[in-house]
Amino acid sequence: MDKLRQRTLTLWLRQQSRLVRPWLSLTVLLGGLSAGLLIAQAWLLASLLHPLIMATADKQSLLPGFLGLVALALLRAALVWGREQSAFQAGSRLRRHLRARVLEQLRERGPAYLQQRAAGNWASLLLEQIEHLHDFYARYLSQSRLAVLQPLLILVAVFPVNWACGLILLLTAPLIPFFMILTGIGAADANRRNFKALARLSGHFLDRLKGLATLRLYHAAAAEGKQIEQASEQFRERTMEVLRLAFLSSAVLEFFAALSIALVAVYFGFSYLEHLNFGHYGEPLTLFTGLYVLLLAPEFYLPLRELGTHYHAKAQAIGAADSLEQFLGETPLTPTAGVQPFDSAEPLHIEARELCVLSPAGQVLVGPLSFTLAAGSHTALVGKTGSGKSSLLSALLGFAPYRGSLRINGQELSHLDQARYRLHVGWLGQTPKLLHGSLRDNLTLGRQDRPQAELLAALRQAGADDILAAKGWDYAIGEQGRGLSVGQAQRLALARTLLKPCRLLLLDEPTASLDKLNEQKIMTALQAQLRGRTSLLVTHRRPQLQQAEQILVLEQGQLVACGDFESLNLPGSPLHRLLQSDAGVVTTQATDEATNGE
Repeated sequence: MDKLRQRTLTLWLRQQSRLVRPWLSLTVLLGGLSAGLLIAQAWLLASLLHPLIMATADKQSLLPGFLGLVALALLRAALVWGREQSAFQAGSRLRRHLRARVLEQLRERGPAYLQQRAAGNWASLLLEQIEHLHDFYARYLSQSRLAVLQPLLILVAVFPVNWACGLILLLTAPLIPFFMILTGIGAADANRRNFKALARLSGHFLDRLKGLATLRLYHAAAAEGKQIEQASEQFRERTMEVLRLAFLSSAVLEFFAALSIALVAVYFGFSYLEHLNFGHYGEPLTLFTGLYVLLLAPEFYLPLRELGTHYHAKAQAIGAADSLEQFLGETPLTPTAGVQPFDSAEPLHIEARELCVLSPAGQVLVGPLSFTLAAGSHTALVGKTGSGKSSLLSALLGFAPYRGSLRINGQELSHLDQARYRLHVGWLGQTPKLLHGSLRDNLTLGRQDRPQAELLAALRQAGADDILAAKGWDYAIGEQGRGLSVGQAQRLALARTLLKPCRLLLLDEPTASLDKLNEQKIMTALQAQLRGRTSLLVTHRRPQLQQAEQILVLEQGQLVACGDFESLNLPGSPLHRLLQSDAGVVTTQATDEATNGE
């Protein structure tokens, strides 16, 4: 990472601190008061020890002073506690704010944008990277101000007593920040590489975990395990690099702080032996002066050393903020959400004219398309992988930006209240998303007020009532539908879709991963539900295409054919070529039966 990028990220991090400025100001104020009490405490302790050691004063007369010393220590402890609490609040509130911003941005950008990166990358961004910003706001920012304030107060207290010691402190103080900056530059770059490696490792591991059954089926689990082991070892090496830099920084700072304090001690030693006779303004050098300055000398360097200790928090925050600042600074195209109310008691009528579906970067993914889905009609959408089928479905769901015209019952989709519109849209994909919870929870999605008779009817319509009979309402479904076969999960997802009073049904190859028996169950259930709804089915199966009233054929993002199966399936036609080229896909039915059966 170049220095310009580091400065940009540092400026961005400091700009975010405006959100917690009151807490940071309170932290600095309490730290300044604590430094003032520290000086008073050192003065009082030196004042008590001098007569006690040199003048053999009456101990009873010193009792009020010792009680005052205890009171100062307790008050200072309370200020330190308050400072820690306010610092924690600053970091905690900032983290919550940034997480809320990221989640809001992800919600606005929609599922189509989320699919551009692995789920592990988003998890790393939301959890580890934002979490690693905490110490920058809770520790580093306030400490960078106290590292100036507390030494300045101590210099003001020391110079009137002994200018030589004040000069030693003043001249040696810059050594610590200088070496802190040198080690911090390398630490920031190491942290950035470490966070990128963690995001890649998280995404890689989660993807392989999701596909573990497939890896075992093809005897590839051991090879993938070795790849994860190698990636983990590389991440360990990067982490150790960061730790080496952090320990090196602390050792260097401790060395120079100890060396500086030793210079002050040597000065007083030679002065008491009368080898040095300067720095005390011509007044006799007393034990009070030596004790007072030596008690303050470690405290003079302490905030600088703490700043050095927390400097790796700055390097860590810069590394974590790299991808976070890029994400929040992006202005991708997002689906336009209007405010027009939408309601329909009849199947939806959809009309597209010169429709172009766009990527978040503004590139045309599919289009321009012009087609009509008549109310209550059943349409099939077919095309090779990458032809734009999923992009078109995302646009119909309101999850992708577009230009041109896409009208729903005569109203432009981008002008509609999307939440109201989606109440009338049902969606079923080839990989159903089931929650970690009971069978009932996966059907109701939190709406516990749904009548059980309604749930039973939906299960019966989807051909999934046998699942309920075998497992019961409280059967625990694991992550990614664990505990159910692919066919059972698909039928349960269909039942959940049918619980919505949808007027538009979008089906993205719902039988692509099923064996022949489960495919027949799903399609039989669907045939009864397609009546009274407008439906769009993405499929490559010939029987399903033959049942469609209209077929849309996509090639490289363009609509190349539209009509029924008989008129489109002519030798040399786009649909005929597509079915011929997909013969290999069709023949994988036998493999599906062997691997995905119940």
